[in-house]
Amino acid sequence: MSDQNLLGKRVLITQADLFMGPVLCEVFARHGATVIANTDALLSADAPAAVVEQAGQIDALIANLAIPAPTTPATEVSEEEWRDTFAVLVDPLARLFRAVLPAMIERRAGKILVMGSASALRGMKRASTYSAARGAQLAYVQAVGVEVAPHNVQVNAIAQNFVDNPTYFPPDVQANPRFQERLKREVPLGRLVGADEDAEFAAYLCSDSANCFVGQVFPVCGGWVTR
Repeated sequence: MSDQNLLGKRVLITQADLFMGPVLCEVFARHGATVIANTDALLSADAPAAVVEQAGQIDALIANLAIPAPTTPATEVSEEEWRDTFAVLVDPLARLFRAVLPAMIERRAGKILVMGSASALRGMKRASTYSAARGAQLAYVQAVGVEVAPHNVQVNAIAQNFVDNPTYFPPDVQANPRFQERLKREVPLGRLVGADEDAEFAAYLCSDSANCFVGQVFPVCGGWVTR
């Protein structure tokens, strides 16, 4: 991809210190974007709108939201766990979209990319709360994507798993022999997807070369969802 693809584009990246945030900031800047790195938790109802207003014009929004994944059996999930997970992963998403879309629709230009999870695409034991929240993200992307496509605004999502990042696969986890065996057993690629590989794809989806994608969910997981 040419370094000029994102030249002059203003890109807001949320939770820029978590999940894919740091590498996204680095890669998007490398491709010429002006990166607005926000690290707010976005938990209050008015926080997303305030972040968007402070950012000024936004050509691309990267909704990078993360939470340590609960591993509670479905029969033991508490109301608090359910609400807290949706409060981090789902509620801010709709608020961010409502804040950023009107200006994009008026300009007839804009990209929104959600950094989601492939846990919504394949069943995982003891992941019901997390998978449900990530699934809500993807369903929302598909619905809004087709709604705003006539306005030349593209909304898509990356559904990832087994991608190198410090939130879900920190160094101590990667060094564990049991995890290395799991990689060989479950991931056809045989390794984690590189952080740069994932971020480069995100940069492509936010470039003018990707104007044809509408409400799509792209699995990035080394073939994990196809096994």
